[in-house]
Amino acid sequence: MKRNKTLCITLICPILLVVPCMGFLPNFWSRVLTLSWDSQTHQFITERAILNVTMETLKANQKHDRTEQQSGLGRAFWRAVGEVVKSNAAMDFLSSTRSDPVFHFDSERWDGSVGVLRQLWTQTLLSLKAREYQRARHTLGQLFHSLQDFYSHSNWVELGHQDIYLHLLHPEEPAVPVAKSDTPTCMECFSLTCRDNLLLRLRRSHRDSLLTTGYFSTAPPKPEGKCSHGGVMDSSRALGAKGGINKDSTSPLFSPHHYLHKEAARVATEATLAVLRDLRDTVGHKHFLNLLSVDQVPSLVFVLDTTGSMFEEITAARLRAHSIISQRGLSPQQPGTFILVPFHDPEVGPVSETDDPQEFMQYMENLLALGGGDEPEMCLSAIQLALTHSPPLSEIFVFTDASPKDAHLFDAVKALALEKQSKVTFLLTEDPRYVPESRAKIRRRSTETLPPDRFSLYSSLSALSGGMTIFTTDSDIHKVSAIVEDNIATDKVTLLHAESDGEQTSSHSFLVDGSLRNVTLHVTGFLSECLLTSPSGQNQPLLNEQGPLAETEHFEGLYRIRLLPPVQPGQWELQAESDRHMTFNVIGESSVDFLYYFATVTNETHPGLARMEGSPIAGVPAFLVLAVTGLNPNAEISFNLVTFLGANGESLQQVALNSSSHPSAFSAEELVGWVQAVPRDPFSVTLTGWDSSGARVERVSSEMVQPTHVQIQVFSAPHLVPGHSTIVTFDLLNHGPGRLFSLTADDDCGYLQNRGPHRFPVGERGSFRGQVDLLTSPSARAGATVTLTLSVQDLSSPDSNYAVIYLTIVPPDPDTAPPTCTITQVHSSCTSSDCSESKWSASLALSDRGRSGLASVQIRRGEGLATLFHKPPPTEDMPEMPPHHPHHHHRAKLRRGDPPFNVSEWVQVPSQPLWVGYVSPCCSSSAELLLWDGAGNMKRCYVTSGQQRAQRDRSTDMNGERRTHASFVLVILGLLYCVLSQRMQD
Repeated sequence: MKRNKTLCITLICPILLVVPCMGFLPNFWSRVLTLSWDSQTHQFITERAILNVTMETLKANQKHDRTEQQSGLGRAFWRAVGEVVKSNAAMDFLSSTRSDPVFHFDSERWDGSVGVLRQLWTQTLLSLKAREYQRARHTLGQLFHSLQDFYSHSNWVELGHQDIYLHLLHPEEPAVPVAKSDTPTCMECFSLTCRDNLLLRLRRSHRDSLLTTGYFSTAPPKPEGKCSHGGVMDSSRALGAKGGINKDSTSPLFSPHHYLHKEAARVATEATLAVLRDLRDTVGHKHFLNLLSVDQVPSLVFVLDTTGSMFEEITAARLRAHSIISQRGLSPQQPGTFILVPFHDPEVGPVSETDDPQEFMQYMENLLALGGGDEPEMCLSAIQLALTHSPPLSEIFVFTDASPKDAHLFDAVKALALEKQSKVTFLLTEDPRYVPESRAKIRRRSTETLPPDRFSLYSSLSALSGGMTIFTTDSDIHKVSAIVEDNIATDKVTLLHAESDGEQTSSHSFLVDGSLRNVTLHVTGFLSECLLTSPSGQNQPLLNEQGPLAETEHFEGLYRIRLLPPVQPGQWELQAESDRHMTFNVIGESSVDFLYYFATVTNETHPGLARMEGSPIAGVPAFLVLAVTGLNPNAEISFNLVTFLGANGESLQQVALNSSSHPSAFSAEELVGWVQAVPRDPFSVTLTGWDSSGARVERVSSEMVQPTHVQIQVFSAPHLVPGHSTIVTFDLLNHGPGRLFSLTADDDCGYLQNRGPHRFPVGERGSFRGQVDLLTSPSARAGATVTLTLSVQDLSSPDSNYAVIYLTIVPPDPDTAPPTCTITQVHSSCTSSDCSESKWSASLALSDRGRSGLASVQIRRGEGLATLFHKPPPTEDMPEMPPHHPHHHHRAKLRRGDPPFNVSEWVQVPSQPLWVGYVSPCCSSSAELLLWDGAGNMKRCYVTSGQQRAQRDRSTDMNGERRTHASFVLVILGLLYCVLSQRMQD
């Protein structure tokens, strides 16, 4: 209670903001703002469902037991979950969705809301089938939000339903009638708690029950006699019929049906679980686990210059790839993603992407170092491709000896690296500043003098992203490339990342805790002295190869230092001397790591913290939100402090942290801190905590946060249609004095009509609304993702910012018709005496009404055996057939628990039906089969021993818009709550 009380004071008192409550609360901070500590939020429901189905899937794959999996899911898994949760919560924050009732099942806009759900399901499947996992996570989060809101905003729970409403996503399932626009739905209610205010036909167990949802505010206007959303922030609650029906929280101030909140949350959780299981069964276990980055080792991403002078570099990359693949062959984890992007001038690509290690090695073997000419090459174009194709948190290694010819792409590449939190490391084998002219490579026919700073963009990109730029030689590239293996080790964490510009003496420290293994130091540059000091005070000069503390390998441009085990826990010191630029990077292996983002309190229609996209605004208050990953549930490590470090490792600011929730087995530990003013200088984030023995534990983020005074807010991410144009609208917000800005747009497919730069003035604390136009190629592949980046730069200062938008290509006329399932015969010999001694059977005809054809079938429930045939199966009990029988060569058998069976090769003609014979013991009197077509449309087939399940298909209606107004009522309540909590604790 003490932590929650402290967090209450931290959150409510400084910000003095109150916002209304619509939909399940977005995240934990909404519970603080509404004082409903036991409410279940969109975040909690989504995280719990994802973790449960992930564990269920892993258990089915028999990889690990539950405890091992939970602590070993890793940082990439929790980032993937965070993307789904962020997309879910953003539906309450984005201007394009927060007030539109079709996204929240409000105002009886049934057709629109159901249409949105089914469209999001189709888009999620399209993205998954195209292996566009990041975009699939985005649409999946949106789908979850609308689906969960249905159970909070409608009277489904009040009607007495204990199960989920399948018709929402499966049009072939029975539909419940909806109240017409002129049908009254509610009675007057004059208290905060509205019990039995629904009219008789809209309450439990009525024979002719109807569905309805509540209206919010005055737009669209609420007809007389309709239900309101309700709560103190809903102006429509005072109109007839007064009151409301929402179940968003356990607070009667905000939810008139608060007493049904937990039941609504339970059914919403079941619906979320059902979607995840349907998704897994539709795309298969492998794609489902890839969607959530489950149990995968880090990606191996190479960007390789293939001009004639790069023979040694390509050979070094091949050797490193082979070594990494050999080591991973013994790992039980998923193999991860392998990506190769070759480039020279003018060719870039093609991108070779696979999860098959041997296929990747074949790509590497096929590379040839040919050609050459002018010195610059298309390096940034290749990095852009690598970033768009690689998963977040990737390490990208660039081998080249040429400067970039495509410098105009720097802002777009920087935006992608920061948005995905991916590091870019350059291994350069030519640098006239450091390499004597006699040793410089002769790689170009051009005799022009090349500028000494021609690699500065590479250095800037590596510094911003947390990577390194290493200048080495052909003779040392084989050994220097060992850095690839060091940096893509499983459970790699950062203990120090700092740079020093030409100082004579540079001092840095890093903390080693008892959980760390394989601690390695990388120092780039040319050292004249370097001294390592252990926590006990023992020293070792690192220019010597051997010593009591560490062993050193020195190559041209890189010092690779490995601390000798057993490594003493505590504070280590590193002191170096050089007259040139140096980068210090210390890494180790540990499951404990963290993710973070900056957020602000929303003051629109929903309470909660909305994530800041792009760089945070300098000099203004913000919240810092962290998720600590990899903690064992029994681990006694408490993190409570963050330090912002400048580029040279100096401390800029400290932020105290509080736990944002009670310890739970269903999420990573989440922490929140109040930042009184975001630093104005670039900084990295260091997280500090203590273990049970009082020893300090630290983790470092190596990327540099770039504070700014300008923001880009994108209204929405529309989908793209082949052969059609699309407009993306955005606002540019200026948090500084009036000035001139330059905006550049870029996409990875060349669909932009005008990339810019566009110049326009924006007044002091003013804004500018703009748009970019894209024309999608008629041959664009459905399901593919187009990555659009917007970069803005102040022409009179370093201020800049970015936005990254992922756009899905959808077919102009998608196949949305699910397959059909017809029960042709049911035969039963079941008796009431002994069900185990008798059996029943059924014959089913399966076919596809759309253009995609039958794809797969699975038994979801039932203890019987299904046999597939080309022709109608034998009657009665369908006995075994001899090998010469005409049906024998065209059948397969399925039982519950088997993965979906691919039947596409069985159906020679798309219009030809597939026949299923099902035989079951009478003790299992019903069965459920799932049937998919090639577009991912699913049909549920129900059959029982006594009769067929009737199918109904009734449509429902929805449409509209909603608004709300902020109030300071809750501030008074919040302050009172804080004071009372303080007195209770005292």
